[in-house]
Amino acid sequence: MRTLVKNIKELVGVESTPQLRKQGKEMAQLETVKDAYLLVEDGKIKAFGPMSGLKEVNADCVVDAAGRMVMPTFCDSHTHIVYANSREHEFVDKIRGLSYEEIAKRGGGILNSAKATAAASEDELYDMAKQRLDDVMRMGTGAIEIKSGYGLSTESELKLLRVIRRLKETSPMTIKSNFLGAHGIPMEYRGHQEDYVDLVINEMIPRVADEGLADFIDVFCDQGFFTVEDTARILEAGIKHGMRPKIHANEMAVSGGVQVGVKYNAISVDHLEQMGDAEIECLKGSDTMPTILPGCAFFLNLPLSPARRMIEAGLPVAMASDYNPGTSPSGNMQLVLSMACIRYRLTPEEAINATTLNTAYAMGVSDEVGSIAVGKRANFYITKPIASYEYMPYAYGENKVERVFLNGVEI
Repeated sequence: MRTLVKNIKELVGVESTPQLRKQGKEMAQLETVKDAYLLVEDGKIKAFGPMSGLKEVNADCVVDAAGRMVMPTFCDSHTHIVYANSREHEFVDKIRGLSYEEIAKRGGGILNSAKATAAASEDELYDMAKQRLDDVMRMGTGAIEIKSGYGLSTESELKLLRVIRRLKETSPMTIKSNFLGAHGIPMEYRGHQEDYVDLVINEMIPRVADEGLADFIDVFCDQGFFTVEDTARILEAGIKHGMRPKIHANEMAVSGGVQVGVKYNAISVDHLEQMGDAEIECLKGSDTMPTILPGCAFFLNLPLSPARRMIEAGLPVAMASDYNPGTSPSGNMQLVLSMACIRYRLTPEEAINATTLNTAYAMGVSDEVGSIAVGKRANFYITKPIASYEYMPYAYGENKVERVFLNGVEI
């Protein structure tokens, strides 16, 4: 099937020579084509260019963009959208002055979600997650990574990962699954968490691998959670079973999570609210994508990751939503794009690259999605009538997306 999108005011994020990621000064480079067309064939991008160069095309479907912008769909490389309950009561606790760590120590936070998740059926979890997935898709997200982590027992973690597998099978989105059994320490393992680490390594990981349920393995390596030594043991076991590492690192403190992530060739290290010169130096020359989660820092009033300093040091930067019930209850990547500019001082060009191509890299799919390039999946959205792509981060409270196409098909 062939689809032609014509009369595009500006086609944004095009690549004549596709890159897997952009770093340092490259992040400010954003190629566009004005008064453009986009040709899709069998779900992939076949051609694009100025309308003046469009020859007669035999298309099954013609979409007149009528002077609107076309942009690659967002890629969200860090979410926890399979969960059973919201946690607005903890939101009130935070307003009253309790910290995230204090809430977690008394059995709230992740443990609260784990309890509700254990009581929910797989079908119930699927229905809730599917609704969340549909919501973010309509706001322009076309690829997403989904973590487990609200199970914290073998059977519950497997249940979550099976839900993610069902989402992969039924959604047009590009989805990657992440096993995060080391998300929190169950109450019964407090004081001897090495026994829980043993459970993750010796029981959970082999079961996950036997069913082929996870693309990645992840650990919450931070103050009050898992140590660098715990993390290394878990990552080594995951690698042996074919899962590439990702890391929750340096949210609460300079934890060593960045260093252990780079050591084990993690595809990304995420959060990074606490970063020093040593962490930036460690990331230089690595294949690891530093990934910032603006929604979490906003919701918890955390220090901001030094995005500007990382880019000036020549690093790439990705921005993802961290959509979860406790610390970032939003998967709106349009808002993440705005926060990238408003709070982290990225230019619109840098912010667009951070939420498309670089986040695609952070979930291992930048060869397929994240930009407008021949041969990539035809994942794009048509904006409402807007003056320029700079309007996308500028109008932070407005939905600028009018139509979304995934694999060349309008959703």
